[in-house]
Amino acid sequence: MKFTDGYWLLREGVTAAHPAEVLDVTESDGVLEIHAPTRPVRSRGDLLTGPVLTIRAHSPMPDVVGLTLTHLTGERSREPAFGLTDTDTAPRISLDDRHATLTSGSLSVRVSRSGPWRVDFLAEGRSLTSSGPKGLGIMRDASGAHYLREQLDLGVGTTVHGLGERFGPLVKNGQTVDIWNADGGTATEQAYKNVPFYLTDAGYGVFVDHPGRVSFEVGSEAVSRVQFSAETQELTYYVIHGPTPKEILRKYTALTGRPALPPVWSFGLWLSTSFTTSYDEETVTSFIEGMRDRELPLSVFHFDCFWMREFQWCDFTWDPRVFPDPEGMLARLKAKGLHVSVWINPYIAQRSPLFAEGRALGHLLRRPDGGVWQWDLWQPGMALVDFTSPAARDWYAGKLEALLAQGVDCFKTDFGERVPLDVEWSDGSDPERMHNHYTYLYNRTVFDVLRKHRGEGEAVVFGRSATAGSQQFPVHWGGDSEATYASMAESLRGGLSLGLSGFGFWSHDIGGFEGTPTPALFKRWLAFGLLSSHSRLHGSSSYRVPWLFDEESVAVLRHFTRLKLRLMPYLYEAARVAHEEGTPVMRAMVLEFPDDPGCAHLERQYMLGPDLLVAPVFSDEGDVTHYVPEGTWTHYVTGRTVTGPRWVRERHDAMSVPLLVRPGAVLPVGAHADRPDYAHADGVTLRTYGLERGARVTVRVGEVTFTVVREGDTLRASCGDPVAPWALAAGDRLAHAEAGTGFLTLELDRW
Repeated sequence: MKFTDGYWLLREGVTAAHPAEVLDVTESDGVLEIHAPTRPVRSRGDLLTGPVLTIRAHSPMPDVVGLTLTHLTGERSREPAFGLTDTDTAPRISLDDRHATLTSGSLSVRVSRSGPWRVDFLAEGRSLTSSGPKGLGIMRDASGAHYLREQLDLGVGTTVHGLGERFGPLVKNGQTVDIWNADGGTATEQAYKNVPFYLTDAGYGVFVDHPGRVSFEVGSEAVSRVQFSAETQELTYYVIHGPTPKEILRKYTALTGRPALPPVWSFGLWLSTSFTTSYDEETVTSFIEGMRDRELPLSVFHFDCFWMREFQWCDFTWDPRVFPDPEGMLARLKAKGLHVSVWINPYIAQRSPLFAEGRALGHLLRRPDGGVWQWDLWQPGMALVDFTSPAARDWYAGKLEALLAQGVDCFKTDFGERVPLDVEWSDGSDPERMHNHYTYLYNRTVFDVLRKHRGEGEAVVFGRSATAGSQQFPVHWGGDSEATYASMAESLRGGLSLGLSGFGFWSHDIGGFEGTPTPALFKRWLAFGLLSSHSRLHGSSSYRVPWLFDEESVAVLRHFTRLKLRLMPYLYEAARVAHEEGTPVMRAMVLEFPDDPGCAHLERQYMLGPDLLVAPVFSDEGDVTHYVPEGTWTHYVTGRTVTGPRWVRERHDAMSVPLLVRPGAVLPVGAHADRPDYAHADGVTLRTYGLERGARVTVRVGEVTFTVVREGDTLRASCGDPVAPWALAAGDRLAHAEAGTGFLTLELDRW
């Protein structure tokens, strides 16, 4: 939200009060409390009026420092709140005549006690960012609404990333971003997944601990500052020191929650019925048999909305006209080695039998007058499940448990963005703060059901809406894209932005959701989709089986599906890192190369894990331009090398895409290309790229840790684990030693 009219003036009707100086400072239990009047105190007469801001500095964990800004303390406590980790850190506090300083790990916040108001965040002997005399403020607009606003300096050349899954430019400098979940598709400034966290390439990130609407002006209102504001009497924000972007994400996800590790089968190919197409069990069977006959490996079959009867979403009951024997059908699908996903949402249509049941039990969201809140936008007369009620969560979970008992394995958790404000929640939550947070409760409810009944490590959803902390419940997909190259590119921008916001796993509708892709676009999107964390064929009004496009589409899908399945030893290790450290599987280039100024703005290419560079093709002709960072990189398929840093322009046919391996990498390649859930270490090939003589690289594949050493022109590998030892049954095989590229095929057997 913008408050100023240029540099000197405020907008019409806006008033502002800024802390002028420090009146006093106290410390207690590792918290620094500062009182700051908004006018200079020259005499006792200046102490008679306000406002006065209270600023509390604190730390939940090393290298993370929070400031809580408070104007009036009498406001009723407003829920919900983000659930944050607190490690009982004991920060160091120092006070002298000039400064009050709180230090946690290598990060300090320093408040000037003499002279004008100033707050500096310091690490490693330098200032990361600061708030000057008119940065922090109490702002009122023309309507009298009360906001707290902060402005943090941006260094020259500093780029800002994150703020959720946003489909505009990857670098957020110059943008206005409102943290407010909306069902706006992938072509607008609106977003399904809003996260009040931004990451910079200057050694720090900032998380605003407010679950409602937070407005960010990123170098837009004040072009050398990031401004954020919220309509509240109290606002907390945290500065997180890295110094690297990966370290910032590691600490941010330690604070807000790390992604669960999805089951290995979920990394295979998903095929959907699509949305409004006509389908029944015969249609489903024809798709599955068509995939089998064409040797197209399939892991998951998804039933979209019309597995239920029209106007009755959600009643969680199979439409008997098209699926008369759901238990038998699911058993037949399971016998083919498939997992099953079904579409759900948190809305209950008026015609659903669950509407009357939920209303009678008090499980549906209510208006202030006590009636059930309803509207007709998505389903006639639909209501929302009130997930703030434990009883309502249990009721909803019970419906899902019945589906799990039938044989369903996972759920596509659609919607959750259009949450009204003219309502009363059962736990008294503030409607404005609950608007974004609703999706967290919804997806956590579903994920917990899966974790309870399928076991730890077997739970996975396909979620659309999200907020801070929702990364704990993977996977998330990019929402309603169109069947165009432009939409394919905006989808990629959204996924990379989400990854820079703490989310480890992401997917998208291959071919686009709205409309029908041309065969050329479909094939280009197939390569992108299979070189993503998770891969799903899904559309709106048309099917996405490849033989309906052309025969070459079948070949392209077969090629890239098999390629991904062979890469599973590598990809699942990247997934483990996402789970344990918060680094996403699909990584914006700036995350891996923060010191390369050529990488900050790159949004049409990415790193898949730490060592594979992917540059999707966005044209029928196959022309693609991509940036290669420093070093000698190797094309994964052809073995051709290219040395960076440089820009490269290439033309690729439908069976190819720029897929480059980082110099110095050891890439584990699996022995199977027919499914993702095999013993990844059995028969694994360790492919080495540009290893220098004397190099020693450790690679983890499932339970096994390999150490690869290059001694002269010889590659040697050893492995072992104190808990589950393995033995090498076959020797090394060396190729292209002089180029530093070698292949070790290892047959492994347990002792």
